[in-house]
Amino acid sequence: MIKRFFYSLSLVAALSLGSCTSEEHFIKEADYRAKVEADFAAKQQVFSHGNLFDVFKGNMTQEEREAMMFMYAYMAGSDISDYSGEYYLNNVRHSLQNRKEASWGKQIPDMIFRHFVLPIRVNNENMDNAREAFHKELWPRVKDLSMRDAVLEVNHWCHEKVVYTPSDIRTSGPMATVKTAYGRCGEESTFLVAALRSVGIPARQVYTPRWAHTDDNHAWVEAWVDGQWYFLGACEPEPVLNLGWFNAPASRGILMHTKVFGAYNGPEDVMKQTANYTEINIIDNYGQSAPAEILVTGADQKPVAGADVEFKVYNYGEFYTVAHKVSDEKGCATLSAGLGDMLVFASANGKFGFQKVSFGKDKQVNIVLDKQEGDPVTLPFDMVPPAEKANIPEVTPEQRAENTRRMNEEDAIRNAYVASFPTEEKAKAFADEQKLDADKTVACIIKSRGNYAEIMQFLKNAVAKNMGERALALLSTVSDKDLRDTPCSVLEDHLYNTDAQADVNEVLAPRIENELLTPYRSYLQKNIPASLAEQFKNDPQQLVNWCKDSLTVRDDLNTGAAVASPAGTWNSRVTDSRSREIFFVAAARSMGIPAWKDAVNGNIYYRHNGELTHVNFETAVAQRPSEGTLKATYKPISRLNNPKYYSHFSISKYDNGSFRLLNYPENATWESLLKNGTPIETGYYMLVTGSRLANGSVLSNVTFFTIEEGKTTTVDLVMRDNAEEIRVIGNFNSEATYLNPETKEEVSILSTTGRGYYIVGVLGVGQEPTNHALKDIEVKKADYEKWGRKIVLLFTDEAAYKKFDRKAFPNLPSTISFGIDTDGKIRKEIATNMKLNNGGQLPVFIIGDTFNRVVFQSQGYTIGLGEQMLHVIHGL
Repeated sequence: MIKRFFYSLSLVAALSLGSCTSEEHFIKEADYRAKVEADFAAKQQVFSHGNLFDVFKGNMTQEEREAMMFMYAYMAGSDISDYSGEYYLNNVRHSLQNRKEASWGKQIPDMIFRHFVLPIRVNNENMDNAREAFHKELWPRVKDLSMRDAVLEVNHWCHEKVVYTPSDIRTSGPMATVKTAYGRCGEESTFLVAALRSVGIPARQVYTPRWAHTDDNHAWVEAWVDGQWYFLGACEPEPVLNLGWFNAPASRGILMHTKVFGAYNGPEDVMKQTANYTEINIIDNYGQSAPAEILVTGADQKPVAGADVEFKVYNYGEFYTVAHKVSDEKGCATLSAGLGDMLVFASANGKFGFQKVSFGKDKQVNIVLDKQEGDPVTLPFDMVPPAEKANIPEVTPEQRAENTRRMNEEDAIRNAYVASFPTEEKAKAFADEQKLDADKTVACIIKSRGNYAEIMQFLKNAVAKNMGERALALLSTVSDKDLRDTPCSVLEDHLYNTDAQADVNEVLAPRIENELLTPYRSYLQKNIPASLAEQFKNDPQQLVNWCKDSLTVRDDLNTGAAVASPAGTWNSRVTDSRSREIFFVAAARSMGIPAWKDAVNGNIYYRHNGELTHVNFETAVAQRPSEGTLKATYKPISRLNNPKYYSHFSISKYDNGSFRLLNYPENATWESLLKNGTPIETGYYMLVTGSRLANGSVLSNVTFFTIEEGKTTTVDLVMRDNAEEIRVIGNFNSEATYLNPETKEEVSILSTTGRGYYIVGVLGVGQEPTNHALKDIEVKKADYEKWGRKIVLLFTDEAAYKKFDRKAFPNLPSTISFGIDTDGKIRKEIATNMKLNNGGQLPVFIIGDTFNRVVFQSQGYTIGLGEQMLHVIHGL
């Protein structure tokens, strides 16, 4: 990986872009080339500190120079300040060379190559040397294939390396994902896009920012093949393109988008144009859509131009913004979306308004800005997601069998690599040898997965310096993902450049938010002048002032959510608001000043002489935290005694015309948070609640309230109930049999469960929807065991049974019995009786009884399944 935190030379005042005119242009359209040149020159002017464009002094062909100019014109400021020009030039040269070598290189239009092959960045991941490394492994496997077969082959290679597992929101770089051997969907799709581009195949990451019918989001990949875009599930190879477990959920999607690097002028609907990317709307690739026009007016009914218009989907207990528009001179903003409901929020000049919009029904909706901060408002909304209309391509039995065979081989390759990671026994032996706390050490090493050598070296070196326990304390402050991708050298930078007596969480900790960990401490200590550092230590407010006066904040030049490293911010002096916050905390900690970013409200604080100060970069005036108390009353509805944060409710704070979610811990509930009151920053807030119904619809309620300093505000937490009683929705023969894999005998559901209610599930082993479902059930282990009824989980065949790794799900209820669905007869019966399309998308779950009645059914991707089934069970 080539990672650059600073340059030491000065910027050349004028940059010559001249080259021999006989050389080939990379950007052949003269008008677009002129635009790129102008945008490049503007970027140079902004980033004039730190010699960040020195690479352009070197020798390049005209093609290379124009490609580099395109990259620099549109890359985020953080990418300019944190990665060397040589890194980008090496990648550009690799891409151009690969285009010449690949049989499909000549058929890729310049525009497609420019935006979907050349760029290195996919999302907000740490960029690395994946392009070169992946090409070496992949090229021999794909060079003689057709473009279509090459796409499928690359995905099989990706499955050899990585499988789905949930993780935190920071996106690992492709090389780190390989090292770990798993990743969430955003990392898998980033990985696949990087792999496809490494062999010259155009690819883009597709996101549904949030599902409308269930909590969560998803990311996958589209690849350009022979003039057309096709989709595929990352690291989840299928025999054909346009097939994945998410075909059905995607048909219910309300919005799909992709962020295209640079100023893109393709045929798709443009949702947003930023300095770094063009966001395009591709919902029509997956389901039906319709446009809706939003007319924003003031209380006087006159159109409001320049209003912020946010399109929001109910998901994870909040109304989450999936698209953002600005009203035109006529007060209008338009969006095309799937045929379901969104809440649209508009604001301007200190006023706001909101309205539900049903796409496909509402052609124009008038939102009146008739509310303002401080207004107490409570309103209910019934939110209906798009209906399912899946389009499933045909796969022959032979294709399916061959794909399954290959996937099993790929699982074996990946599992062999994972088996090389230290076992608990080996990790404990290391802890004993180093005389370290066994439990803490073993936990760190096991969590580090393929990065174990770096973590063990860090601990070993620290022990040699009599700092073993301090090293473990540092590791206790970082995330599991940090353990998986942080080099020993970065950890040592923080350990050995921090006072041994400094507070662990407020000074020693290298992590500030969810950024990539970098060795900023020694760099800042070396580069911040001693006299200036002394001022900051004596009065940390002077550091706030310095950040306000000396850093140029250009949020418009860093729109892709990748933050600049603290060293990069110091060197370039141009940054974005979020990177400025991270820089402040990093600089403070580097000088021994306790500082942090609050995990719940996102505020920046420092501690000086025992006093806590809330940082405000806009005014640079020291502020003491101002708080009140929030309490909520709750009248229980059936089957829900204690609503959960994110699952049933959320709280957001009003901030400059928009609402910002408070990120309480995932285990927060009404009882733990609001029943007896919780301290909360003064201001104006929105409480959202929602009851998710089985069909994906939501009964929501929105309440606005104000928190005053030193006072207690009490609100009602209203969970709207579904008045429908549980009813029989189908039938299933409880005498149906399955194979007991231990005894090799056919046994019936009835003989396993006894009389009464039970759960039957048919699993798709290794597939993301099944993993989600089992994790959801694990979370509710105690509740299922308290219920005491049997859960029968069936595999599609013996190979799937053998493939299933029970260690990956250690907390499943003890009431589970495993079996094999012989010839798929149980899945077929469920699909037939419940009228499921295409045999039912795995996993399929039902709750039934031995009178052959079914009261609950779920198929495919469903977040919160464990709780949904318990909701039904508690009502039986």
